[in-house]
Amino acid sequence: MIIDIFQLDKSISFAQIKPLLLQKFGFVFLQDQNQPFFAIYPKYLQIVDQGKSFYRQADFHYVEQTQTPLLEMNFCNNQINTADLSFRGGYIAFISYDYAAQQQIEQRHSIQQPAAIVGEYDIFIKQVDQQWRLFVEQNLMDHPVIQHLIQEVQHCQEIKTPIPFTLKNNMQPRWSKTKYRQAFQRVQDYLHAGDCYQINLTQEFSTQVTSGNLSCLLPELLQLSQAPFAGYIQFEDFELLSCSPELFIEFQPNRILKTRPIKGTLPRHQDPKQDQQLKQQLANSEKDQAENLMIVDLLRNDLSVYAQTGTVKVPTLFEIESFAQVHHMVSEIQAKLKDGVNVLEVLLSALPGGSITGAPKIRAMQIIDELEGNARGAYCGSLGYFNNDGTGRFNILIRTIQRYGDQLSVWAGGGITVASDADAEYQECLDKVSALLDFLNQYSE
Repeated sequence: MIIDIFQLDKSISFAQIKPLLLQKFGFVFLQDQNQPFFAIYPKYLQIVDQGKSFYRQADFHYVEQTQTPLLEMNFCNNQINTADLSFRGGYIAFISYDYAAQQQIEQRHSIQQPAAIVGEYDIFIKQVDQQWRLFVEQNLMDHPVIQHLIQEVQHCQEIKTPIPFTLKNNMQPRWSKTKYRQAFQRVQDYLHAGDCYQINLTQEFSTQVTSGNLSCLLPELLQLSQAPFAGYIQFEDFELLSCSPELFIEFQPNRILKTRPIKGTLPRHQDPKQDQQLKQQLANSEKDQAENLMIVDLLRNDLSVYAQTGTVKVPTLFEIESFAQVHHMVSEIQAKLKDGVNVLEVLLSALPGGSITGAPKIRAMQIIDELEGNARGAYCGSLGYFNNDGTGRFNILIRTIQRYGDQLSVWAGGGITVASDADAEYQECLDKVSALLDFLNQYSE
């Protein structure tokens, strides 16, 4: 049983806790829709495609194992009936686009960085009623490591200034505008040939890191983006910092599933009147409604595989949500799971999310693999958690920065249909990612 054992002083802030906990093994942060939490010291941390799993023993030492099945999770008889959806101890997982895609298609581009990271956590600090509280497994509460942790968070001693984060050059797109138009035209050829009716085409922006870590940027980016599904996870020389506004799947109490795909984007404007006009323009856009509806239908089909007959519903269609830099068109699909269905199976089956592949999904992924020229890595994968009872919440990894070694990457894209315009789609990519690029480029040497 996981219990609340310590309440931090109200004066202690996110900026003080983060550098302290960052030093701990298995550090993860999730914004979790205004219910933020840090998790540390996982029972095990499993890195998919490297054949390694690290297990925590009772004395907090770690031994290496290689025999555990990948992405194995054990739930409490899968009884989803609690009223609390926030993280209460369980599994935190990052799953890359490519790990999910490789379960369904043969990819020509191999992924170099970790394809998935899974940890089981029973030690975490969560914000409850605007105050940080420490939760641990009951049988660990008297352990010296936990008692020392209490002393550390109680005093939040000054952490030495981290190495400054610097980039060798500004972020550069993989494609010129001409190259993008060529890829766009190939997409149009496939659409007109009847292979798909929507394909999500993305491009990468990248540079080299000369010093520092992405973790240095976490507080500022949270403030800049105000993203409800932001998160950070790290292992060795791999870092992932997401400012995602998009929910993939929410596993609610009483076996209810909810997904809220984003499809349709326009930039914000500083002038309130013009900003409202842009919002209304997006709401009235037949093209964006058509794109959105295609993905709604795809996700209805994905969820229906595991849903009780007659429970798949669309309570919200074409709703406009406004974020720090853009307006998005968002719809919502809900369903009720059949009895006996494992929620992990539902998650892995539905990944990659339809909003970032296209439809039909399999053929869209094959075309993406052909045209984009490289693996997507973390981008368009998912980061989130399952509680021990199977409730949980996973995002779609858009507006996401990935560092692997000295390579820093950001991606942006959009759904293309036969009604799409190349220049408008190219600009939409920039609208989505320009704030991140501007932010990162200020660290260029």
